[in-house]
Amino acid sequence: MLMIQQRRLAVVLAFAAVLLAVAFLPETAAAHGVAKRDAAFVQSINGPAIGPFLYLGAKHMVTGYDHLLFLVGVIFFLYRLKDVLLYVSLFTIGHSLTLLFGVLGGFHANAYIIDAIIGLSVVYKAFENMGGFERFLGFRPNTRAAVMIFGLFHGFGLATKLQELALSPNGLIVNIISFNVGVEIGQFMALTMILIALTYWRTHRGFLAHAFATNTVLMTGGFILMGYQLTGYFIQ
Repeated sequence: MLMIQQRRLAVVLAFAAVLLAVAFLPETAAAHGVAKRDAAFVQSINGPAIGPFLYLGAKHMVTGYDHLLFLVGVIFFLYRLKDVLLYVSLFTIGHSLTLLFGVLGGFHANAYIIDAIIGLSVVYKAFENMGGFERFLGFRPNTRAAVMIFGLFHGFGLATKLQELALSPNGLIVNIISFNVGVEIGQFMALTMILIALTYWRTHRGFLAHAFATNTVLMTGGFILMGYQLTGYFIQ
């Protein structure tokens, strides 16, 4: 009986998530990129500017719903702080590498495809949290490796946003490193709030009872992100 109610709730929540996403999709999509005012200001900088790039990196992570959805999935069932630190560190190493190499090394990729893969990462983690791999495939892939690999794509996603800007080569290395540090600051702030919310929720019986439904909504969000980005790729 509980399982039936849980699945019904999952369907309702997933449907609600789809409706909300469709209603606010233009605003949500616009929030993912660099705001026009921020872009204009950053492009006017000639030389090292640690402060502005720290701010831009932190802001992008805090408002980066795709990165945050993935992090929610990653830490959803992590109860020990050392496990949280381990998995977040793997994610951080991954996205830092591709962010720095993408911008400083001049490696380019289609932003729509990268963002679609980022959406896929959300789907993957939610599916794993729901026990989907064990249920349908009979095994569970290495979670640590998956988090780091998807971290590489998340970093490339950050890089594509900066590659869209006409950044001055003067002080570029310092500025990109500052942006990356800002991303970590933003990630720490967002992660702290997520952990507080999850820790509070875990003190209630409803956490495990609604875990499946919550990850269904998370997976739905990932599919919506994938669909939006793939649509953009095919109609660009």
